[in-house]
Amino acid sequence: MRTDLRLAWELTRGSDRREWWRVGLTAAGAALATGFALAAVSLATLRGRYGIAVGHGLLNEPGTRSGVIAGLLLLLIPLLGFLGQCARIGAVHRDRRLAALRLAGAAPAQVLRIAALETGLACLLGSVLATAGAVPVLLHLWSAPTALTWTGFALVAPGVPVLGALAGALALRRVAASPLGGVRRVRPASGRGPGLLFLGGALLVLLPAPAAMALTSSGTPGVGAGRLPLTLIGLVVTVGAGAVWLAGAVSGLTGRLLAPRARSAAALIAAERLRDDPWASARTHAAVLLVTVVGTGFVGVRQVLLDGLDEMRRLHQLGTDMTYYTTGLGLTAVGILVAAAIVLCGLAVGTAEALATRRRGLAAQAAAGVPRRVLARALLLETALPLVPSVLSAGVGGMAIGVGYASAVSGHGTLTVPYTALLVPPTAYACCLLAAATSLPLLHRSVRPAELRYT
Repeated sequence: MRTDLRLAWELTRGSDRREWWRVGLTAAGAALATGFALAAVSLATLRGRYGIAVGHGLLNEPGTRSGVIAGLLLLLIPLLGFLGQCARIGAVHRDRRLAALRLAGAAPAQVLRIAALETGLACLLGSVLATAGAVPVLLHLWSAPTALTWTGFALVAPGVPVLGALAGALALRRVAASPLGGVRRVRPASGRGPGLLFLGGALLVLLPAPAAMALTSSGTPGVGAGRLPLTLIGLVVTVGAGAVWLAGAVSGLTGRLLAPRARSAAALIAAERLRDDPWASARTHAAVLLVTVVGTGFVGVRQVLLDGLDEMRRLHQLGTDMTYYTTGLGLTAVGILVAAAIVLCGLAVGTAEALATRRRGLAAQAAAGVPRRVLARALLLETALPLVPSVLSAGVGGMAIGVGYASAVSGHGTLTVPYTALLVPPTAYACCLLAAATSLPLLHRSVRPAELRYT
């Protein structure tokens, strides 16, 4: 392991300018993960009631703090998926290095272990920077942090790079490098692999959640305050695991239905790609579905809740300042927007990784006379076609959450339908297409005739 770590360090130091953007993205993702984890640790070590200067009183009570902790831990899941995407695209771009290691006698498992350790080193850079920035902020907000808080910081700082390396190893587990510079994927026969990968990563992140909730709520009257966030975590993990299988199944079904009916070259190429490997983007599409469900449901619940709060304020029945509620809704909205931004970045990186993986096949198609604009349309169709039914189903699920909440709070009064939530699915779909389109400039490099030298 020491030799592999030293080789990973030397390879990272020797990265050219084309690869430093990958290192930068990985470090940025690790810095965000470290910041969220450190914030969760700081809140989890608070026991009882506190007068916290930020959040307009939202963080003063143990029950509301446990909800914030749950949200911070949930944000770690898309971040680990993003780090895995960066590891996959890095492995493909570094095929010459992998080939050199294979020629030097390294086994395939050792080569991929070195590639995963490179991801861990980039994560270490982001973790160190985030920790260095979090410590002064903590000392400014909290004059005397407890020993348990510092212990949590000491565990999180090296823990995020370890999780990043594990995410890279899981993401690269089906990558095989040949001594002649070829990198290929060993495709799973079914959708079981992506689903198990999602569940494994989610459990790895959320194992500390019960302890954090119990620590936050123990010794206070609201000892059961952590039950709702824990239920929310379990629900999100379950829905996310199902979304992985749904995304892969929809991609495969779309390819099988479209292939015999395609009337254009771009549609035929996209359909054959989806039918050949429907699970290639299952993880990214599943994250899109999950964020769409949560975002649609939140917008509906927010509309109903604000309408109810306005009514209570007019009747002078609101016992707490309105800012207390709007701050909570604002923090939730920020968390969902951050998760959406991470998912979109992961989609863009995943599309670029698909281009890098298939660059020799794309170069062969271009050499055979397929215009580049056809290849570009095919690439966008691979993202657009399977996402149509998936985003629609996610929007229906999120709308059902909003209508169900409105029905529950309305009682026997007039049911308020949160029509604003209907804007979330088309907005998410448009953002996904824009994220996929950001990788199109790489198509020009991928179809160069020089890529045919190993075919």
